[in-house]
Amino acid sequence: MSIVSDILSNITEENLTNLLERYRDFGPFPGIALTFLKSFVPPLPTILIVGVNAAVYGLWLGFLYSWIGIVAGCLATFLIVRRIAGHPYFVRFARKPKVQKSLTWIRRNAFSYVFLLSIFPVGPFVVINIAAAIAQMRIRSFFIAILFGKAIMVMSVSIIGHDFRRFIERPFELIYVVLFVGVSLWISKKIEARFTRDAEVSEPAGRI
Repeated sequence: MSIVSDILSNITEENLTNLLERYRDFGPFPGIALTFLKSFVPPLPTILIVGVNAAVYGLWLGFLYSWIGIVAGCLATFLIVRRIAGHPYFVRFARKPKVQKSLTWIRRNAFSYVFLLSIFPVGPFVVINIAAAIAQMRIRSFFIAILFGKAIMVMSVSIIGHDFRRFIERPFELIYVVLFVGVSLWISKKIEARFTRDAEVSEPAGRI
């Protein structure tokens, strides 16, 4: 545990920037790998990693690499847990009354549950992925919810991380980020409404 704590204590903006610069010859892999690992190492600071990616690779490439890494990590976690959900441990866990109640709610609101919680840059990402997998959320629904939710979150953090000093000197410009999030939410809700209507007449839950 102390080793993990030592590693996490060394994850600073300067160290991450030096790490990405050192392995710049590997192209996008370091930036994608760091955000991918977030799904398997929950204590990793999402805001810091996404912000540094934007600062090192530039706004658009930094956003793209972070988005690919985070979405891939979430999907990998989801698919792994979904595959082993029939293990006795998960079966016993899912049979608990409180868990059953939560899973029933998640099944009814799966898309909104994953999408809305994916927008926040901090939170129990791994728990969200695991809960969706145990609830047997459809892969297509999960992927689309993660794709759009993480896009809003990563772009918001990337905009700030790309030129952090500017927002310190002119904090009022954060209103543009807020407006971006607001417009993105409005568009995404339209997409969600359309997708939910389509899902009601699509194949049963648990299938692709």
